[in-house]
Amino acid sequence: MPTQTTTRAFELTDYGLDKITIRDRQLPELGSHDVLVKMKAVSLNYRDFLIAKGLYSRNLKLPLVPLSDGAGEIVEVGSAVSRFKRGDRVTPIFMQSWIAGQIAANDGKSALGGAIDGVLMNEAVFNESGLVRIPDHLTFEEAATLPCAAVTAWNALFETGNIKPGSKVLTLGTGGVSIFAMQFAKAAGALVAITSSSEEKLERAKQLGADICINYKQNADWDKEVLKHFPEGVDHVIEVGGAGTLDRSVKAARPGGHISMIGRLTDGAFDPTKLLMKHLRLQGIFVGSREMFERMNHAVDANKISPIIDKGYKVEEITEALNTLESGSHFGKIVLAF
Repeated sequence: MPTQTTTRAFELTDYGLDKITIRDRQLPELGSHDVLVKMKAVSLNYRDFLIAKGLYSRNLKLPLVPLSDGAGEIVEVGSAVSRFKRGDRVTPIFMQSWIAGQIAANDGKSALGGAIDGVLMNEAVFNESGLVRIPDHLTFEEAATLPCAAVTAWNALFETGNIKPGSKVLTLGTGGVSIFAMQFAKAAGALVAITSSSEEKLERAKQLGADICINYKQNADWDKEVLKHFPEGVDHVIEVGGAGTLDRSVKAARPGGHISMIGRLTDGAFDPTKLLMKHLRLQGIFVGSREMFERMNHAVDANKISPIIDKGYKVEEITEALNTLESGSHFGKIVLAF
């Protein structure tokens, strides 16, 4: 049994960024394969903003503990737990039931901070199968950025994208997924082009290793800028914009290339003709499995990759942090510490 029965939790009680309140919650009884995790840090994804605003789904069960991404320390273990021990540093996986192989129809129903309660609470109970160990060189704050954005980028590039040394990668924007994609691609020996509307952000991306930096406000036809540097087109596009940017991503890709569809930040119409004529592969990416997470962590450890954190907040500043996320002013990830 856990040493305590209640915890402080943050709950989304209605849709709106100011509708998150703090209350004591009853902790579930610790099952034989469960562990109790003392949360140390959490991070934000654009999905968290959409959920809080009611733009993700209006069918979620409220009140809801938000956020999918966090990191903490195991303080209690069930009688039959074999994967972990007290004191282990862990992060929960995004979909608690997606352990290996292809995603199953019901895995989405185990997604933290949406279908089920998330990680914005002082302590939380998880089945041991829904956790992974944190690479030793990472802080709790850095590890809290990994479960959604990093695994998504890893899945896109390596699990489905098959990039290699010398591959040419285009990533849109400088949010969490895009920056992780740049870091992973560079570690694999790829060439990376990145876009942003901010010269300051592009300079930071260049310092982190970006080969080509394109300001899409100064260059509305940014696909043409990509082709100036890579005349045959890029091998892989990390597409976070959606229909409003997909046409230019298709133009920037080489014949037979790969586009990973990850987000929907812009609206617009899309004509699939060029997709067909260029024989492109358009792949939807919905985070990834625990095994993908574990493979990614091996690469993070081997290459000593450190996540890029834009700004830190206290968990009590969740509304302010979500407002920052909405503004798009961040570079990399926004983290909140307990």
